[in-house]
Amino acid sequence: MTPPVLVTGSRGAIGSALISRLRAAGTPVRAASAAPEKLEVPEGVETVRLRLDEPGTFPAALAGVRQVFLYADPTRIDAFLADATAAGVEHIVLLSSSSVLYAGAEDNPIARRHLAVEQALTASDIDATLLRPGAFAGNAVGWAWSIRSTGTVQLPYPGTHASPIHQADVADAAFAVLTEPRLRGAAYHLTGPESLTAAQQIAVLGAATSREIAVETVSPETWKAAMSAYLDDATADALLGYFASYDGRPDTVTRGVEELTAHPARTFAEWAAENADTFRP
Repeated sequence: MTPPVLVTGSRGAIGSALISRLRAAGTPVRAASAAPEKLEVPEGVETVRLRLDEPGTFPAALAGVRQVFLYADPTRIDAFLADATAAGVEHIVLLSSSSVLYAGAEDNPIARRHLAVEQALTASDIDATLLRPGAFAGNAVGWAWSIRSTGTVQLPYPGTHASPIHQADVADAAFAVLTEPRLRGAAYHLTGPESLTAAQQIAVLGAATSREIAVETVSPETWKAAMSAYLDDATADALLGYFASYDGRPDTVTRGVEELTAHPARTFAEWAAENADTFRP
């Protein structure tokens, strides 16, 4: 009998999409979540409670598993890897971040957590494949309330570039490395197919929703104050530093998605068309 693939973060966009792909291919799947009773999974998919900060939930989730799709939570990563090794896990696919590739990653609160998990994995005896996506296209949902209510988005650096990647492409990449042994053991920098400024992304959303969306430039201090309910100071400062460094500077675009999946990366316009209702009043 084929062992199940353990998928962590099964309620997320990437985890849930990966589960559907694995199940459709006939691969047994165990969907893990802190709240498995809230999962909506395809028929035949096993569910299990797993919190990456609660080692007591690790053994049952890992029993009989040989491959894991893992979200980057460094809280108890050493305990998780010890239990994974004891359970006979052979391969872990980590959802990391391209932020680990940039200078000063050890001091960046966003990059640091991903880097810590990467380092723990590569020091273990388990084969590790590292997926390093850049900005997700879905991050644009953070603008949805403002677009719906005022038709305006306030930005500290409207000229900041990113190469937003569709979450479905990350799920496709994860499926590829979980089902093709020849792809294991490498690190893959994944991006969308084009570098776009924040203002250009908002224009794409305007086209998808058939409405004018204004961009208002605000000071970094004003933006940080507006985000204080959602971001701690360190994270907000790290994001502002990133925005400033890519203001007017095109982001890296890779062919990682195409190399793993044999199809071109989906465009931000495709994501916007699929999610247009999120931005309509």
